[in-house]
Amino acid sequence: MKKPSLGQISDYELKQLKLFKTVVESGGFTSAAAELNISRPTVSNHIASLESRLGMPLCKRGRGGFLLTDEGAVVYEESKQLLIQLDQFRSTLNNLGESPASQLRIALSDTYSNDERCRIPEVMRSYCKAAPKVTLSFEVEHMRDMERQVLNGDLDIAFIPYHRKLQGLSYIHLFTDNNYLYCAKEHPFYPLPEAEITNEMICNAKLVHAGLQPHEEIYHQLSEMNLAGSSYHYESRIALALSGEFICFLPEEVARPYVEKGELKAIARQHKHFTLGAAVIYKQMKKPNRAKTLFLETIYQYFGNSTEIPPY
Repeated sequence: MKKPSLGQISDYELKQLKLFKTVVESGGFTSAAAELNISRPTVSNHIASLESRLGMPLCKRGRGGFLLTDEGAVVYEESKQLLIQLDQFRSTLNNLGESPASQLRIALSDTYSNDERCRIPEVMRSYCKAAPKVTLSFEVEHMRDMERQVLNGDLDIAFIPYHRKLQGLSYIHLFTDNNYLYCAKEHPFYPLPEAEITNEMICNAKLVHAGLQPHEEIYHQLSEMNLAGSSYHYESRIALALSGEFICFLPEEVARPYVEKGELKAIARQHKHFTLGAAVIYKQMKKPNRAKTLFLETIYQYFGNSTEIPPY
């Protein structure tokens, strides 16, 4: 190839660098083509064009699989930093003024988007009137992923159940959930009076749990139990419980519809229960971000006057 040389970077080169970044992070051309919804030959042609433009090979492809060259690894790392800086520049400019026009990235934990206590419809209605030009990214994520993504700047806002406070994050308490142990009507415990369900029986029963590192209160509940399965999402935990093979902890409000239909029953309420807080988390901003500030102001409008004491 020709001697490496790069002059002015145009939008076209930026597009190719973004594509190259996707190829690397997808692990190859085929996966990148599927993610970008374009053909594999198109991906290959763009990478070949970028290599020609830069005057260096970026990757090896063939029967041995996709592999970055030394030069390609450097270009990948520099491309990441360049694209991050461009996004930050664009976001800073778009967030200046009273009516921001940037993107706000929000994630919610399992069931929160439809939980009336989160007041998502009212919050979003007010926010969209205050910031009509902001583009919203709204996803459901795992709590551990949301904490990490807010800390590293990949998310602006997250709605999470929390049992700890991490350094670097700020919390706005929304409500507190009481969590109890539930079994389904197909489970042997269901027809039994509460007094006949002993602690030994509960500890021997198969439990499906959230799979998170628990805080002290939850750890005390789980340490002596038969942890036979794990699932972070409530829907899958409920599905396993409804099989009659497992018991599980659930927030009272999440379990309520199933209890009212007679499909689930709370057991051992006196000694098997714990609390979880629900909160909006965010990271303090070093640069002005009007879109994020307006969202937090909207959250405070709905939850700032709560007299409920956070559990943690």
